[in-house]
Amino acid sequence: MPEEMKDGLWRRWRAGESISVISRGIGKPPGSVFTVLKYHGGIAPAVARARPGRLTLAEREEISREISAGTPVRAIAAALGRSVSTISREITRNGGRDAYRALGAAGRARQRARRPKLSALQRSPVLRQIVVELLDQEWSPEQIAGRLRRLHPGDPQVTISHESIYRAVYTSRWKVIPRELSQKLRTGRPIRKNKHNSVKGQWRSQITGARPIEQRGPEADARLALGHLEGDLIIGGKTSQVATLVDRKSRYLFLVAARSRHTNTVDPALIAAPQGDSRAAGGVGG
Repeated sequence: MPEEMKDGLWRRWRAGESISVISRGIGKPPGSVFTVLKYHGGIAPAVARARPGRLTLAEREEISREISAGTPVRAIAAALGRSVSTISREITRNGGRDAYRALGAAGRARQRARRPKLSALQRSPVLRQIVVELLDQEWSPEQIAGRLRRLHPGDPQVTISHESIYRAVYTSRWKVIPRELSQKLRTGRPIRKNKHNSVKGQWRSQITGARPIEQRGPEADARLALGHLEGDLIIGGKTSQVATLVDRKSRYLFLVAARSRHTNTVDPALIAAPQGDSRAAGGVGG
């Protein structure tokens, strides 16, 4: 996923949009959206800010053009108002005059700038052990942080914020907190939800061309006529699935044992079920 698309994904996540809405907004499957969110535990990464004095992309493009023109390093430095050593290091660490490319150099510079400090739990095995034990006992991060502040006032070695604990729990790639301990939290979520996140009023279906239930006709809504069916799919624990159709007026139930949960298998079975195919469906009076 391009960096620009990821930036848009995180903007939408911060605004409280659901994974389904983000998926449609950026044109990527929900699984791809979740993968990006999960890598950071659902916690939006801080916006990178270039250090003052760092070479800009425009300057790197100028360096690339001057190299192609055969301009000496000293002349390039003078034209950009930079020191000769700065330009020389820039060219050398990015393949030399024969291989220098502005975009590649800018990308490598961004990677080198990503040097996150170790978290408090990574720096202190003792603190980490305390937090892990209390999480396993189903203490919340707020309770853990408050307890440590009360027991060890003014001791930075045994003090941590609840947000730091949440970040360590959900950022499983850090391997600081065992992944299964996220299930000990109140919500049991695999990633951290933004405080603005809500699916209320959001159209979440991934079905192409689907119609929301609010557009159901008045006869079906009021249960006035036969023939209006509601469908569902029940997924079993051992890769088994049963599709259901219920007539809204009579409550007559059709059960369809489907070979798989895929549309090209379930749809034909549902279409055939009301026609009385004894091999596919069984009726139960409601």
